[in-house]
Amino acid sequence: MIDIRPFASLGAANHGWLDAHHHFSFANYHDPDRMGWGAIRVWNDDRIAARSGFPPHPHRDMEIVTYVRSGAITHQDSMGNKGRTGAGDVQVMSAGTGVTHAEYNLEDEETTLFQIWIETDKPGAPPQWGMKPFPRQARDGSFQLLASGADDGSLTIYADARIYGAIAKPGTPVTFDADPKRHLYMVPSGSITVNGKPAEARDGIAITGEEKIVIEADEEAELVLVDAR
Repeated sequence: MIDIRPFASLGAANHGWLDAHHHFSFANYHDPDRMGWGAIRVWNDDRIAARSGFPPHPHRDMEIVTYVRSGAITHQDSMGNKGRTGAGDVQVMSAGTGVTHAEYNLEDEETTLFQIWIETDKPGAPPQWGMKPFPRQARDGSFQLLASGADDGSLTIYADARIYGAIAKPGTPVTFDADPKRHLYMVPSGSITVNGKPAEARDGIAITGEEKIVIEADEEAELVLVDAR
């Protein structure tokens, strides 16, 4: 099954400094048919104005992945961590027993990012944070593993999930070998087809029951894919 969820159908909230679109129920947006996808609980498509951001706030027992699409985000938390994550790079935070963090756009330009929450497999674990640069050229034409619940050299989360990035270009299909029992969710930055089904920029693509995914791009498109239980 491949379910295309048009960007226009997503939940939305514009706070001035934050223009957010919600793929799943979040905050004041509630849709009983979109409470999550497998272990994926939140996928927010956020635009954060220059010199603004999320003030300190707490979380517990959730795996939070931030994929920066443009600009940069600066993180600070109650564990003493601080770091700047730029476009194309990823940061992860396992909230565990509890952590307070702030995420600010300290740049002179808008920052766009995906905020992805995945249900943890280790409730009550010690909180942790990490970030890592990922050169985009390594993603040309194929998926690059960015974060996972395995000890595989990517960023570590406490969940049976894997986060990938890829760059698809016209004329060069990008493929992904899938487990039909898993739940995949993907968002492209441009117009593509997925196993022959068309999707536009920023649409959500929910996939399950498929063994192989073939993505063909009508224009260069950045792909972010989560493979979860």
